[in-house]
Amino acid sequence: MTADFLLPPGLILILAGLLLLVLSHALRNIVLIIAPLLVLWLVWQLPDGNLVTYQYLGFELTPLAVDPLARLFATVFAIAAATGGLFAFNQMKTTELASAFVYAGSAIGVVFAGDLITVFVFWEVMAIASTLVIWSGGVSAQAAGQRYAVIHFLGGVLLMAGIAGEVMQTGSIAFAAMEANSWPRWLILAGFLINAGAPPLGAWVSDAYPQASWSGTVFLSAFTTKTAVYVLMRTFPGTEILIYIGVFMIFYGIVYAILSNDIRRILAFSIISQVGYMVVGVGIGSETSLNGAATHAFVHIIYKALLLMTAGAVIYQTGKSKSTDLGGLFKTMPFTMVCAVIGALAISAFPWTSGYIAKSFVSKGIGEYGIAWLWFATTAASASAFLYVGIRYPWLVFFHKESGLRPSEPPKTMILAMGILAVLCVAIGVYPYPLYDLLPYELHLKADKTGPIVAQLQLLLFSGLAFFILLPILKNKNTIALDFDWFYRGFGKLLRREFDGLTLNLWLKIALSAQELAKGAINKVYRWHGPGGLFAESWTTGRMAFLTTVLLGIYLIVYFL
Repeated sequence: MTADFLLPPGLILILAGLLLLVLSHALRNIVLIIAPLLVLWLVWQLPDGNLVTYQYLGFELTPLAVDPLARLFATVFAIAAATGGLFAFNQMKTTELASAFVYAGSAIGVVFAGDLITVFVFWEVMAIASTLVIWSGGVSAQAAGQRYAVIHFLGGVLLMAGIAGEVMQTGSIAFAAMEANSWPRWLILAGFLINAGAPPLGAWVSDAYPQASWSGTVFLSAFTTKTAVYVLMRTFPGTEILIYIGVFMIFYGIVYAILSNDIRRILAFSIISQVGYMVVGVGIGSETSLNGAATHAFVHIIYKALLLMTAGAVIYQTGKSKSTDLGGLFKTMPFTMVCAVIGALAISAFPWTSGYIAKSFVSKGIGEYGIAWLWFATTAASASAFLYVGIRYPWLVFFHKESGLRPSEPPKTMILAMGILAVLCVAIGVYPYPLYDLLPYELHLKADKTGPIVAQLQLLLFSGLAFFILLPILKNKNTIALDFDWFYRGFGKLLRREFDGLTLNLWLKIALSAQELAKGAINKVYRWHGPGGLFAESWTTGRMAFLTTVLLGIYLIVYFL
């Protein structure tokens, strides 16, 4: 051991989650706040370096390795756990909160891992805990949770196979930058991309997240996809294929968010789109673009949690999640509406919000990369974010029509959690320098110049104008949009029914054939042993003696041979 006693911060949150299962309601709520804040404090007390190492089966495991990138992600994960716990004070399902803290702790465990084996262990704990968070959503969430688990365990199998292959080829378990130049490394990359929500297996985000409870979705939005971004930054920076995967994710999320009716499904698809920007930044691999990916992940966790809190508050107060059933809620939920607007402006990269800081880095990194189509595509997608979430989400929920619903504001703890995140969204946008100090690479950009601000305001202005012009087309309909998961949810069931029919027919044929063979065997036995058969006749003593002599002779011949 390189330290007398240092407990990885992620384990503290995992232990706190297990402790929640046996605490009273009052003590539970105290732990929900104290534990993440303790982890946040500890994250900032740790010096850089490999702080804990030990030998296991001939490998040097490093469960606690600290550097600026790890500290950045651990900081925002702890903030997400603290505000998520505050928001969930009124959640009566302690199993959900316990699973959520184990989930958050395992994500922090991945962040501080210094080797691939430690990454894999926390990776799988994260998959199990997040599945339990989904299942806590109730009976309607069981099937979605099963599909979620299957996809993530598939990713875990790919990751495990890749790590095993990497050990066989190189003998190394280093959690460091590598080139995708061998099958083990391609398997590792595939395992990471599944958790990022990359195609074709990214439908688990929009399938499972909206099925969780009003509080569970907030936790789910923060950790899995952003942990995947973190490990991609560690292992595959500059891998060009990630650029194309990221661009596909960006537009895939936009299209399906526009088609969606459920408010949490809209936000879930926007997660995929926003993570696409981060994946593009990792694919470019320059210091500016990696700073952009890290900044985007940091602020995205905050404003996406805020947006999902506002959606959760609406669901908590009204029991409805479809935008076609909502509208006009600004009259009785003004604070929730303001928080939703702040989160929507942040995700749209409105100047003086946290999202604008992230977009500035991403745009700068793409500009330095020097591919025109990539810059135009991501700029157009950035404008679309204002259209499909920035305006559409608050408009449909709070302003669009009079639904007749008159819900009050949610409980004070939910208001406080939303308020904290809303303040962070604005504070980071107005004064981003503390965030600049957290970035892993030297800073080459200050996102406070007047020119880019004016250009962004113009972009958002025309995007907003397009929204209101296209409003009749963008108006929600109570429909279902088919995604790739149809192949294993719909087409897969069809194949199963066909397979069941084929196997049933085959089994019937086998059974009939076996029945015919049995009848034939019985008939033969009957001919020999029945009343008229040879062995049913009365034999004389001499005949029996002769037959016994013949059998004895045959036995002696076989024995001596």
